[in-house]
Amino acid sequence: MEETIKGLLSNKLQLEQEVAHLKELLVQKAEEHTNKDKINEDKDCPLPPMDGYPECQGKLKWMKEGWTSDPCYSINGVNGSLCSILIYLSEVNSHLSAVIRENLQGLSSKLANRIQYKWINQRIFSMEDIWVKAGRSLSAKHDLKGRKAKQILVHPGAVTDEIGIARLAFNGGPLGELVQWSDLVSTLHILGHHLHLSASITDLKIFLGGLKSGCPSMPTLEPNLIYTDILGLQQMQKALPNIWSKYQCKIRILDSFGTEPDFNHVSWAKGHNLSSPYGGLNLIPLQLYTMFPHTPDNTFLGFVVQPHWSDEENKKLESIKRKNQALVYGKRASFWKGKTAYLDTIHKYLDLHGTVDNGALIPSYVTNHGIVKGAEVHALLRESKVFVGLSFPFEGPAPLEALANGCVFLNPRLNPPQSRLNSEFFKEKPNIREVTSQHPYAEAIGEPYVWMVDMDNSTDVERAVKAIINQTIEPYIPYEFTCEGMLQRVNILIEKQDFCNSTTSWPPLSTLQVVTAEVGASCKDTCQKQGLICEPAFFPHLNSAQSLANYGINCQTTEHSGGYLVLPAYDNNSKRCVFQSDPLLFSCVRSHLSWTRVCPCRDYIKDQIALCKACL
Repeated sequence: MEETIKGLLSNKLQLEQEVAHLKELLVQKAEEHTNKDKINEDKDCPLPPMDGYPECQGKLKWMKEGWTSDPCYSINGVNGSLCSILIYLSEVNSHLSAVIRENLQGLSSKLANRIQYKWINQRIFSMEDIWVKAGRSLSAKHDLKGRKAKQILVHPGAVTDEIGIARLAFNGGPLGELVQWSDLVSTLHILGHHLHLSASITDLKIFLGGLKSGCPSMPTLEPNLIYTDILGLQQMQKALPNIWSKYQCKIRILDSFGTEPDFNHVSWAKGHNLSSPYGGLNLIPLQLYTMFPHTPDNTFLGFVVQPHWSDEENKKLESIKRKNQALVYGKRASFWKGKTAYLDTIHKYLDLHGTVDNGALIPSYVTNHGIVKGAEVHALLRESKVFVGLSFPFEGPAPLEALANGCVFLNPRLNPPQSRLNSEFFKEKPNIREVTSQHPYAEAIGEPYVWMVDMDNSTDVERAVKAIINQTIEPYIPYEFTCEGMLQRVNILIEKQDFCNSTTSWPPLSTLQVVTAEVGASCKDTCQKQGLICEPAFFPHLNSAQSLANYGINCQTTEHSGGYLVLPAYDNNSKRCVFQSDPLLFSCVRSHLSWTRVCPCRDYIKDQIALCKACL
């Protein structure tokens, strides 16, 4: 027995000596790098404790010497530095805790190797200082320890070559989706999770389908979460049809304009002629993540309003003086068509500037800068008093960026409101939400930051412009659109929102406030009138006669039905209660002309609507 103990102690001592020698070797190799970033990266990545993981030192040594043996390693972010090797191995071995990261270096090589992520890469690293400071700030305010590092697959269908949106990013193409993807990737990395970035159907098959990747140390991924978009989901379902049920509850869909429950439900949508190429997902509607808080039936993910770029660029921006000018919101000359009289009125008071793809098709008095980089747009916003909406594009990031630069947004009313019933743009969107202005979220912010105008009424336009030019506003960003606000929100969603376990309940049931709607009113509007928000996660709790009795609603007769979107509800005259038999048809936004809806409401944090006050 004594000899055995001596042998174990000897082996332990030998192992400790080998680890120390390996650490010295890695430090020596790091010092030999001529690349300054790699030296810093190694200094920021000390060797973690290896107790209980005796194979780690062998893997580190092999990776340090053999990472160039297969291109697979470089594709997955390995560049020869200790930090990149540790990140790679930690993502294969998921026993590590999630720790707020102090830099984006581990993300750099993953993005740089993917041309599809070029624009995303540029945005992410233009904001590195902001992200790092936000992570530190959030960590100082809240206890973020004890979180397990999740394995997260990110597959933006929009950037894949099969779709090609990313190729248009540098030529005036739509950037809203890419902005959101950039900020999600940054958020997940700063929060300390392990990211696996997919940019093709082949990547999907490698990560999820067991297609051989060439990496001896890279098994098929078992993700805790999968972030994709509707196009990416369609790619996943087609390429890997046999694994859909396995991952369905782990999927989160980035869905810019939102999907309402009746469009999401396959058979309901088909039976009620609600066809849409983006509907029929049959997911829990809260699995769909929107760019703005359009509807409480979906989850608000959001993005970050970029307040500045690098420190050097920001110093330049701060030195810019405000001029008597306006910047027009519209990169495509086609957006300007039919708006000349409106712009003529504004031009009477302000010099107009644009960033348009074809200057020959816009009024001659407009100074056109062409398609420019983000920093130049911010400089133009800093020296302008007004950011002029043209009624399209709808609900983009730019108006909030204007407010962040102290530039007022002129927000055109839409009369009549636009929806799939009267708009080509919304025709195929899986919702019947009515959009009352170019930017409803900005509309809710109101004056003095946002002024509503009727573009066809020159008197109304003049009224707004005259008021704006005689005032000064401070830069303003709602907290939910800051880096820290997004880190806070996404961290809570990752930790608490669970669609795989039916026994979990979030938000806390203690936040439920039951409100009965007026006949013909939706729960969204009913809760809003009370200063609350409809919370669809609470619908199942109210879906029984016993539950309703706890809130003073006595049902004389009851039935269950899957034929309505307003359940649970009751008839006040007959005391007949009807409950939902199909959980995918719970809806905050629908109403009924005969029945009274029973609405699950909750409070929310100001400028952080996705979270209740007890959610932190």
